[in-house]
Amino acid sequence: MAPSLHPLIDNGLVKGDPSFSGGVLRCLCPSDPVEVTLASNVAHNHACGCSKCWKPQGALFSVVGVVPRDKLSVTAHADRLQVVDPSATIQRHACTRCGAHLYGRIENKEHPFYGLDFVHTELAKDGKGRGGFQEPQFAAFVSSIIEQGFPPSGMAEVRDRFHKLGLETYDALSPPLMDAIATHTAKKNGKLPQDA
Repeated sequence: MAPSLHPLIDNGLVKGDPSFSGGVLRCLCPSDPVEVTLASNVAHNHACGCSKCWKPQGALFSVVGVVPRDKLSVTAHADRLQVVDPSATIQRHACTRCGAHLYGRIENKEHPFYGLDFVHTELAKDGKGRGGFQEPQFAAFVSSIIEQGFPPSGMAEVRDRFHKLGLETYDALSPPLMDAIATHTAKKNGKLPQDA
């Protein structure tokens, strides 16, 4: 049996609702879960193979999207959130009981993605992670799963499974996100005008 890419992906993608206006994410605690309320849909939702993102048990990838920072609020049990790695660029806030990452925040105002929070839509209140949120759009940092012990001989199968689902695979971020990083850097260095 093939390893799980992610529970939201393994059995096919369910399209999100483009007009979805947000929802509640809950940690995995069976009672009194930490809750985060999103006042918008996510953007750039994707499967991520990096070693920092929180993944469900047995999954090779996380599914993570972004929301504007001002559209995210912790609405229950904020006292149970703790930053996993204070030295990381993305400060991932996890429940101290179950370990689920509720959101990741970039505090460096110079970072191209400052102002965006990273969230896992599978934690949607309906428990299916579908609740109208945007479906995954691509797979990023795919070859990073090798660094976590996945055999290199299985990479063609992993990429093939993503392609059959209609998801392009990258060993960085998608081209539009890489363009956004490069544009930010060029503006900061005076190579492009601020309004470019």
